[in-house]
Amino acid sequence: MPVRLHVNIDHVATVRNARGTRYPDPVLAAQICEAAGADGITAHLREDRRHIIDEDVARLKSAIATVLNLEMAATAEMIGIAERIRPAVITLVPERREERTTEGGLDVRGQAAAIGRAVAMSKHHGIKLSLFVAPDVDAIEASSEVGAEQVELHTGEYCHACEAGPVTVRTKELTRLVQATARARALGLEVAAGHGLTRHNVGPVVAIEGVEEVNIGHSVIADAVLFGLDRAVRDLRAAIDRGLLLRPRA
Repeated sequence: MPVRLHVNIDHVATVRNARGTRYPDPVLAAQICEAAGADGITAHLREDRRHIIDEDVARLKSAIATVLNLEMAATAEMIGIAERIRPAVITLVPERREERTTEGGLDVRGQAAAIGRAVAMSKHHGIKLSLFVAPDVDAIEASSEVGAEQVELHTGEYCHACEAGPVTVRTKELTRLVQATARARALGLEVAAGHGLTRHNVGPVVAIEGVEEVNIGHSVIADAVLFGLDRAVRDLRAAIDRGLLLRPRA
């Protein structure tokens, strides 16, 4: 089965907001991504609205033809917005205003009450709920206990090792992802992966049996600056397909 590619279009909005214009339009970018082969669109509505804004989420929901995955913190405000917009998927992520980007996975046990409210709302409205977690067995087991349908494994440490670490560290981080995927699948959870993935390092991740989806944004928009958005998505889709060839055959 092919691995689903969800493209995060946050940084199209970052460029737009830098000048206070209406362009580039993240909704148009999302439609270009779909035409180039994306299976879904991801957008992170942050508390400080540093890139995606509320209007973007509503427009994306009505304009795209695939799946809208809304990344958000487990706050009352965001749960209310998700209940009103009704995206196909909600991914709960940790959020700190001072961070550049999402750092680390959710503290699922520590935020169990807030996550539980999001789970209840999503189940009531038939919205799929995913939790962004470290590739850690305890976090995965806690995700199952709280009622998530999917976990998205944080691939940041693996990606950092690909850029700067020795092969042994890269292998260690990839092994963590393999083990976390196996535990999640044993618990009946779907498995996605994301954070820092590029067309250069995504292959070994999608080669992991049980990984069904990747969420990739920054590297797509970075490639789009140089090569165009259509080509950036197509090149990434091709890299994913090559990675799938590395999966062991039954």
